[in-house]
This record gives sequence, structure tokens and C-alpha cells, in this order.
Amino acid sequence: MSASKRENFGSSFTFIMAMAGSAIGLGNIWRFPYMVGEHGGAAFIIAYIICSLFIAVPCFVCEAVIGRRGRGGVYGSLDRLAPGTGWKNLGFLSVLTCFVIASYYCVVGGWSLDFLVRSLTGKLAQGRPDRAVEIFGKMAASPLESISMHMCFLAATAVIVLRGVKNGIEKFTKITTPMLFILMVAMVIFSVSLPGAAEGVKYLVKPDFGKLDAEGWACALGQAFFSMSLGVGTVLIYSSFMKKDNSILGSGLWTSFSDTGFAIIAGFAIMPAVFAAGIEPGAGPSLVYETLPYIFAKMGTDAPLVGYAVTVIFFLAILMAALSSSISILDVCVEHMVEQYGFKRRKAVLLFFVLALALGIPCALSFGCMESFKIFGKTVFDFCDYVCSNVFMILGALFFTLFAGWKMKDEDFRDEFTNGGTLRFSSRVFPVVRFLVRWVIPVVILIIFICSL
Repeated sequence: MSASKRENFGSSFTFIMAMAGSAIGLGNIWRFPYMVGEHGGAAFIIAYIICSLFIAVPCFVCEAVIGRRGRGGVYGSLDRLAPGTGWKNLGFLSVLTCFVIASYYCVVGGWSLDFLVRSLTGKLAQGRPDRAVEIFGKMAASPLESISMHMCFLAATAVIVLRGVKNGIEKFTKITTPMLFILMVAMVIFSVSLPGAAEGVKYLVKPDFGKLDAEGWACALGQAFFSMSLGVGTVLIYSSFMKKDNSILGSGLWTSFSDTGFAIIAGFAIMPAVFAAGIEPGAGPSLVYETLPYIFAKMGTDAPLVGYAVTVIFFLAILMAALSSSISILDVCVEHMVEQYGFKRRKAVLLFFVLALALGIPCALSFGCMESFKIFGKTVFDFCDYVCSNVFMILGALFFTLFAGWKMKDEDFRDEFTNGGTLRFSSRVFPVVRFLVRWVIPVVILIIFICSL
């Protein structure tokens, strides 16, 4: 697709909603709470905020500048901005990372679909709360159920990607992103009112820096990249659809604020209920799927109709949030095949549907019959998650930052960042951002990456 024929988001608001929808998803609800549980509670939250503002936002700016200037996929944009160089091969790393993420992320999305079906049948809002905690284990242990839900969620993702930007991405994110905020705040109110929830609140506000080692900082940075979809090309792809009068810095800050704020809200919705239910706060990826059924079952014992309605709406919103993230990830792969190899969009979508389904099957079985199969001491699911979040995404962000800071022409970077000098605030902070991008961010990313290894 040529730059002149490329679609645009309808407005700055729809672009921010699309980016927020990509950022706000299961990474905040599923991944963030158990990361907090493993790395010192509030200490991890502080590290996460620091990484988000001072590392993730400048990295967002780098990808956005490259994408809007290049007006193509990862390969095409880098080739247009640095023709005849090897920088375009970064597109391969982006596609590989997105493919692996899509494979295991759609497994988690399948869990959301499964729980929505259970909600509709009333199996989560009714019954004993203590038995609700056991639902995830039984579901994950069923190969047929876990694989079929993974396949259905992946198919839904593929259909939306096939529809394109305006008819697919925009229509989903404008509705689901605000809805998810409202529902999660309601969850916080209920969660903190449970008996024993005070310990969960204390856990989130009292830092334990003894648990925040180099690995914890690497996980905080990896979570910031994972949640904001950095280092894999999704920001670059979406920014290639951004109008020229949109503020790149403003979009990055709004995305970061939305993502970080939602992650913290999700933490306060999950952790108090975790302590109330007597569940280990570092229980891992299944934490949210053990805790939320407990909350809804508890709600259903006092107010069955309210519990049923909230359960259905919540898991529907979770499903939509998961889809908004998964489509941005899969779209990177599809755009690459269309742009680089001339694939028809339908053929590219079908190809990655089959590939992601194949890798997703052992990921889905990692919580059941393949739980004992290990790669370097990790299940297939955990290995894919670790490699993408702590290696591929960090390296991708490093390379994008190096390209924007050292290879891209200074006048091109300034022109995109300041909208041709028309944005006063962006013009004033440009020297600071340029300094961070060139001298600070690459060093910090490299140090944290090496320490994590």
C-alpha cells in the first residue's frame, strides 16, 4: 500500500482511543496484577511508573515519528527513511515478536471468551465463592475447551484485522475503551469492600523494595513495553495512519496516562479480592481468572441479578479489550506480508491465523497436559511470554530508539515531533526529548536488558 493511499484515523481522539485500546487490555488486567505480586507490591508500581514516563513515552515517540514519517509498515517505513541500509530488516524482528505474542495472547483472550460464555449461562455469578476459584483450573485442564476457545478468539481477531482500520479498529476501540474504565472502577468499589480486602490495599500502597531487584526493574520495563505495545511495531503501524495535525507527544502521554492509570485501577480491583479470597498474590497468569470468579460469585450470593449483569458486561468488556490489543499485534504481521511480499490481505490474515493457532496450541496446553514440558525451566506459555517481554520487545525498542536518534535525519524528527514547528510545547521540549532518545534511553534499556539476563 503506497503512502498516498494509506488510510487515516478519523481524528486525534480516535487515534488515541485506538492506541489506548491497544495498550489497555489483558496486559493490565491479567499480567500487571501478578507482576505486582511477584516484585514487591507498591515497589513494582513505582518502578513501572518511572519506566513508563521516562523510557516508554520517549520510545513511543520514536516509533510514532518513524511511522508517520515513513507512512508504511515497519519494513517499508525504515526502507523509505534509510534506503539501501539494513535497518529495514528490523521488520523481521517485529513480525516474529508479534507472531509469538499473538499466539499466546490469544490463549488468554480465549480464557476471556470462555468466561463470558460461563457468565451468560450463570455459572460464574451463582454458586459458592470458594468453588468459583477452581473454575480456571478445570477449564485449563481440558484440552478441547482451552484449544477451541483459543481458536475462536484468534478467528475473531483475524476477522477484525481483515476489515481494516476504520471498519474494524476504530469501531471497536471508541466504544470498548471508555466502557472498560467505568466497569473497572465499579469493580474497585466492590473489591475493597470485601472482608480482608484491607491487606490487599496495604500491599499495593506499601512498597517492599527488597523484592525489587534487577529482574524486577526489567519486568517493570518489559511490562511497560508489553502493555503499551512498544518495540514490536504496533505504534509505528498505527502512527502511519495518524493525521499530520495530531500531536505525537500528546498522543504518547495520553496513551501512557491511560495505560498506567488503568493498570493501577486494575491492581486495586484485583489485589484486595486476592487477599479476601486467600489466594497467593504471586500466583501467576491465572490469578485474575481465579479471583474475578470469586468476586462475582460473592456478589451473586447477595444480589443475584446484579451479579449476573455485572459479570456478563465485565467479561464482554474484557473480551473487547483483549481484541483491541490482539488486532494491533496481528496487524503488524499482516501489514508486513502485504507490503513486503505483495500478499492479498485475506491471504496474509489466513497465513498468520494458521501459524498462530499452531504455536498457540502448546501454549494453551501449558496449564494442563503439557504443564510438565519445560523450555529452560519454563512452560511453553511462560517461555514465549518471557522471551517476548524481556528480550524481543526490549531489543526492538532499543533498535527503534537508535534509528530515530542516530540514523533518522534531525530535521525529519523535529518536523514530525513539532508538526512543522506549529506545536509550541513540543518545540520547547524537543531538545530534551532528543537528548533522552540519543544518550539516555538506549543506555538505560541496554543496562536493564543485560542485568535481566
